[in-house]
Amino acid sequence: MRRDYIEFQDRSVAVGHLITFRCYGTWLHGDERGSVDRRFYNRVGAPKIAADPEKVARKASQLKQELFLLGPRERHIVEKAVRRVCEVRGYFLVAINVRTNHVHVVVRGSGKPERLMDAFKAYATRALRAEGLISNEFRPWSRHGSTRYLWTDDHVAEAADYVINGQGDELPTFG
Repeated sequence: MRRDYIEFQDRSVAVGHLITFRCYGTWLHGDERGSVDRRFYNRVGAPKIAADPEKVARKASQLKQELFLLGPRERHIVEKAVRRVCEVRGYFLVAINVRTNHVHVVVRGSGKPERLMDAFKAYATRALRAEGLISNEFRPWSRHGSTRYLWTDDHVAEAADYVINGQGDELPTFG
């Protein structure tokens, strides 16, 4: 049977989300990897801030606390915390990769991705504090993060492949 219409894709409800959040102080404006300016609301096509070592140094001097990196123990704790959020809230965890300076999560579940990210950060922070790895005053995560809607199963599969296979080699474990 020949179809005479274009197949409709429902984009009213996302089937999943790619959520990325960074450790505090590990990617500052002016970094050579690029960053965006909130004044322009991170609009599609908006130019990234050009690499500027002086800006990086200025931003580093303005940090309110030390930058935070995740070692092997911290990465394990953060991964367990994200898995716990998914278990408690009924989200389906598709992929996770906890790196030294950021966390990627692909998840299926309803709701706004910002709320999911906030839950991942909160559970991870509580778990790190419970293990005595950070103090009660320390804030381990940078403000906000990246929350991307995944509209199709193909988008979810592509995001999962990126999270699992697109992050470089496995991190070594020492000790």
